[in-house]
Amino acid sequence: MEQPTVYLVDDEPAIRKALARLLRVAGFHVVAHASCEEFLHEYDPQTPGCLILDMMLPGLNGDELQKYLADNGSSLPIIFVTGHGDIPMCARAIKSGAVEFLTKPVDADALLRAVDEAIKYDSENRRSLVDVSAIKRRHSLLTPREQEVLIHVVDGKTNKKIAAELGTVEKTIKVHRARIMEKMEAGSLAELVRLAMQLGIGRPDSRCC
Repeated sequence: MEQPTVYLVDDEPAIRKALARLLRVAGFHVVAHASCEEFLHEYDPQTPGCLILDMMLPGLNGDELQKYLADNGSSLPIIFVTGHGDIPMCARAIKSGAVEFLTKPVDADALLRAVDEAIKYDSENRRSLVDVSAIKRRHSLLTPREQEVLIHVVDGKTNKKIAAELGTVEKTIKVHRARIMEKMEAGSLAELVRLAMQLGIGRPDSRCC
C-alpha cells in the first residue's frame, strides 16, 4: 500500500518548517508548499493522505482551494490552520467538508490527532470507492435485459410479477436471476440488493419484506 502523504500549505517559512519537522518526527511523509498554486502544480489525486492548509494565503486562499478541489472531484481530507480564525469561518470550512479547524499557534497533539483521523478517513473513503468500482464492473457484465430484471428484483417483485411486466415466462426470469447472481458475485438475495443499492439501483422503501 502506498504511504500516505501529508501535504502542508503555509506561506510563512518558519511555521511551514516547524510543522513539517513535527510531522516528520511523528513518522509522516510530508510535502510542504508555500502557496495553493504550488500545491496544485505538484498534487496527484491518486496519492492517499491529507492536506494541512492555512486559510489566509496570498493568491488562491484556503477556502478557495477547498472549493476548487471539491469541484474537481477530490475528497482529500483538509485540516485548516489559521491565525485569523473566527466562528463563522470555522463553520463554513467544516460545513464544506474540512475534518478539523485549528488556530495558531497550533497545539502539536491536536494536529497529530487530526492528521491520524484524516488519513484514516481518506483510507476508508478510497477503499469504498474501490469497492463501488468493482461492483460497477460486475454490473457492466449484465445484459440490458438482466439489468432490467435486476431493477425489478431489487424492488422486491416476485418472478411471476416480473415475468408478467416484461411479457415473458417465469422460467426465463429464473434463468436471468441466476445469471445476475453469478455475474454480480452475490451469495444471497440480500447481498444482491445491497450491491445494487450501492450503485443507486432501486429504492429502500420499495422492497417487500
